[in-house]
Amino acid sequence: MSTPGGLNGDRTPAGRPSDRTLVIIPTYNERDNLVTIVSRVHAAAPEVHVLVVDDGSPDGTGQLADELALADPDRVHVMHRTSKDGLGAAYLAGFAWGLNRQYTVLVEMDADGSHAPEQLHRLLDEIDKGADVVIGSRYVPGGEVRNWPRRRLILSRTANGYSRILLGVDVHDITAGYRAYRREVLEKIDLSAVDSKGYGFQVDLTWRSINAGFTVVEVPITFTEREHGESKMDGSTIREAILKVAQWGMRARIDRARGTAR
Repeated sequence: MSTPGGLNGDRTPAGRPSDRTLVIIPTYNERDNLVTIVSRVHAAAPEVHVLVVDDGSPDGTGQLADELALADPDRVHVMHRTSKDGLGAAYLAGFAWGLNRQYTVLVEMDADGSHAPEQLHRLLDEIDKGADVVIGSRYVPGGEVRNWPRRRLILSRTANGYSRILLGVDVHDITAGYRAYRREVLEKIDLSAVDSKGYGFQVDLTWRSINAGFTVVEVPITFTEREHGESKMDGSTIREAILKVAQWGMRARIDRARGTAR
């Protein structure tokens, strides 16, 4: 595993924050998608590094990731985890790996192609303009969802509306999983306290970022439903998100009533 080049000894980056970007791709049984998504990332952004975080996929995804890393050791890295602990835990492990290696921007991206690497520049451009967190949004002007059944779309829009109302935040796609963080955000918020999965993980980190005073910006992206494999979202992660958002919203209202909120 290599450390990104061009770093000063005092950790002060030269040039744009996005010059040292790590794209974190969690995987579980994504063998059919992995080569394509990594290739698309590097076709769209040749300077970006990729970290595949594999949760012990029985279909050989981890071994394939190792082959990709051997073929391109400067830009492709692999983390093997022994258990399937959920999306949130995989991202937290990836964040820790990237922060320890002095990357200045860390990006979440799905392995299934639903997040277009060709639109990564939209997120990174906003980071370079000064945003702290950039969300690739399906629900701002210019955003689009392709190949989703009506039920999924209604569920997603309902989850986002529910979260916006309860938390009182002006984020249209707070559950979105295509996003970029400046390292300063992840260093400041308490990642050790995050135990959410799925939808809840994305809402949790957005909520923590806003409460820590960071700027969250949305850019339009086209979300395309996977062609290969199965979605990892299930009823338990949806129920978790509903419960946690209600708890966070209630706590925020109590804090405001006491005058202790930001």
